[in-house]
This record gives sequence, structure tokens and C-alpha cells, in this order.
Amino acid sequence: MTRNDVLEPHRPVATGRGVLVGVSVCTLLVVGLVAAINLAAPLIAASDLRPGAAALLWIVDAYVVVFACLVIPGGAAGDRFGRKGILLAGLLVFAAGAALSAVAPTVAVLLAGRVVTGVGAALVLPNCVGVLVHATAPERRGRALVIWGTVSGLGGVVGNLGGGAVLSSGSWRALFAVVVPIALGCALWVALGVRRSGRHDRSLDPAGTLLFVATVVALLGGIVEGPERGWTSPVVLGAFGLSVVLGVLWVRSGLRAAHPLLDPRLFRIRALSGASLGMLVTWFGGFGLFFLNASLLQYARGYSVLRAGLAILPLAVPLLVGSRFVPRLVARIGIPRTLAAAFVTIGAGLAGLSWTAVAPYPAYAAWSVVVGLGFALALPALTAELTAAVPAEQAGVAGGLQSATRELGSALGVAVVGTVTTAVFSEHVTGARTVAAALAATTDHAAVIDAFVPAAATALRVAAAVTLVAGLLVVVTTAERRR
Repeated sequence: MTRNDVLEPHRPVATGRGVLVGVSVCTLLVVGLVAAINLAAPLIAASDLRPGAAALLWIVDAYVVVFACLVIPGGAAGDRFGRKGILLAGLLVFAAGAALSAVAPTVAVLLAGRVVTGVGAALVLPNCVGVLVHATAPERRGRALVIWGTVSGLGGVVGNLGGGAVLSSGSWRALFAVVVPIALGCALWVALGVRRSGRHDRSLDPAGTLLFVATVVALLGGIVEGPERGWTSPVVLGAFGLSVVLGVLWVRSGLRAAHPLLDPRLFRIRALSGASLGMLVTWFGGFGLFFLNASLLQYARGYSVLRAGLAILPLAVPLLVGSRFVPRLVARIGIPRTLAAAFVTIGAGLAGLSWTAVAPYPAYAAWSVVVGLGFALALPALTAELTAAVPAEQAGVAGGLQSATRELGSALGVAVVGTVTTAVFSEHVTGARTVAAALAATTDHAAVIDAFVPAAATALRVAAAVTLVAGLLVVVTTAERRR
């Protein structure tokens, strides 16, 4: 049943093109912060908060973990209560979390701010998709979604550029302080320029939501704490075992519920399951790179934080150009072949970057373009495939699922490459789990950097291997469905 709202009188309403611009800005804000925090990580590590290796990973990952866990409920809330209202609420919560992070006196408070910001982002991103779908005419909807998917891919690059510019002040707190007025400006645009959409009676499934959140937190908790406590420690093994048990309970809950938030049976749809896994794999490699790239550029090359942000620009070139040509390519060669080329290209780019950590910048830039080309091929195809697999009246859930797989992939990428880097680095530098701590404890900075570079390179090769293997599974699944 649908309950259509009445438009507020005497308020301007954005056109379809205006909505595309507005939701793109909102998307760049919440996705860009995922990448920008990676540039801030060295500054936070060296600050008076002095977080350990595991705490630093949680500072980076707390946002994306909450983002990933709540983004599907956030999309369902938009379907039920109205996408405009939930999008507006999300932007205000996002601003509040950023403000708390900016003034955090301790690691615990900073983590709390990151969690609140993640809640806001989970309300924002899926409802950007919902607002866009319902504000765009059906004949232009596919093109609008391709553009939005490309914009979401550019979020990491924009986050690096904007974050680098802000962090050049020398204060990591400035990053969060700048976010607040931008989020409030977006909220004002939503209040004045977005049309109210229909509401749909949809269960928010609190039991299923809690089980899903607990499953993801347990899984990532085991990955993050592994290097610190040991992979065979009771805490880490218990976390992995708990994630399996909770995951099984989540599936059973979804199968038994009359109206589950995300019906596990949906994943029997090959298009949906393949596109979801594809999103996860793509962003696993992408944000694993962003997490390491900031530290490699600043520590290994001696770049300033602003120069480190600018150095990632070559990755954006294929994304900017590809939004025009990739849809035609997909129509000509099909989605399976497009995705095969995408995952091979991303994997090759990550491997190439691992061998050029301290090589001349042109070599680094060339491999960045290769990674960007893989993103340009993957994102439009996956966005269209996933959105088409879900009915239009469930646009919020579709957007939530797309965002959840993206942020879950980002969180896994950061956690995996971060733990591999820490594990290898700790084998060569005793008594320190982070580069910042090692540099503070010795005057032989060259030895610390010499230990960090191969550790980061190893992590990038692991990310490349995972991307290639998991990407092959996505391609096989997609090809079988087509046949």
C-alpha cells in the first residue's frame, strides 16, 4: 500500500537534473569521508591521542562498519517513512557525528563520533538512490544511475583531494570541522529542493537487523584484532566462530520472518547475488589501496598530505572519461566480458602499484590509471545490474544493498590490508605496531621506512590476488545467468 504525500506549498522543487546534482554532492560527501580519513591516519597516529595499531584501524573502520551494517535498514526506512525525511535526518546526524569527532579529547570519543557519522551516512546514501530513481523519468533513469555510479566511484578520489587540502593545515580535526557546514548545506538543499515521494508499508525487521550488524562486527573484529592478539588467540577465534553462528541465525531469521528487511532468498537471483559480490570485491581492492596509499605516499615518498591527495588524481581520469563510453561497451560485448576485463585490470593495477611504491612518480601514475580503468568498467555495469534486479518500489532497499556491499567491501579491504601490513611490519620492527610509533621511538627513520614499504607492498599483492580470484567467481556467476 502506498501513501502519497502532498508537496509543501510555495517551495521550489528541483528538476530531475537538479536532483542528480544534489544527490551526487551528498554521495561525494559520505563516500569521500571514507577515503579522506586514510590521509588523516598518520596525523592521528602521531597526535596526542596516540592510538595503537588496532585502535587506528577501528578509527578508520568504525565509520564504514556502521555504514555497511545500517545502510539497508536506512534504505528501508526511506521506503517506509519517506526518502526526503530520512535523507534530511541522515545529513543532520552526519553533521553531528563529524562535530563530535572534531572536538574528541580521547580515542573513545573519536570512535563514538565516527559511529554517529556512520549512522548518518547509512541514512543518506541509499536514499540518494531512492530520491534519484523517483525524480527521474523512466527513459532517463538508466543514464542517471550510470552517472551516479560513476560519481560514487569518484568519491574516493574527491575525498583524497579535499582531505589533502584540508589536512595540509596540519590538524586532523580540521577534516571533521569542514564536513559539518557542507552536510548542513546539503540538508538545506534537501529541505527546499527535494520532492516528497510515496511511502510504502515495509517492515524494518529489528531482529534481522541486529543479527546482521552483530555478524559483520564480529567478523571485522576478528580480522582487526588478529595481528594484535594472535590469529589463534581465543578472542580472535571466538570472534570468527561467533560471526559464523550469527550469520546462520540471520539467514534463518530472514527465512522465517513474514516481511524480512532483506530476504535471503533474494540472493537466489543471479543478477542480484553476482552484482552484490562484484561491488564488494571492487571496493575491497579500491579502499584497501586508499588506506595504504596515503601512508605510502607520506612515509615512503615524503609527500605532504596535500601532495599525497593530489597524487591519486590519475586514477580519476578513466572514471571521468568512462561514464560516456562504458555503457556502449557493455551493450556491445555484454556484462560478463566487461566485468572480466574490470577485475583483471584492477588486480593488475594493484599488483603494479605494489612494485612501484618508491619508483618514479610516472610509473606510479600509470598503474593508478590502470586501477581507475578497472573501476570505470566495473561500477556502471554493476550499478545497472543490481538496480534492475530489484523492483522500483524497493528502490531504497536496492540502494541500501548496493551501498552495504560497497561499504562492507571497503571495511574488509581496510581491515585486511591493514592487518597484513601490521603483521609483516612487526616482524622487522620490534616494540612498535605503527609506523608513527616506530618513528617516535628511534632516530633511524630510514630503517623504519625500509620495513614499512615491503609490508605495504605485500598487502597490496594480497589485495590484488583476492580481487582476481573473487572477481573470477563474479564473472562465472554472471555468465551462467546470461546463458
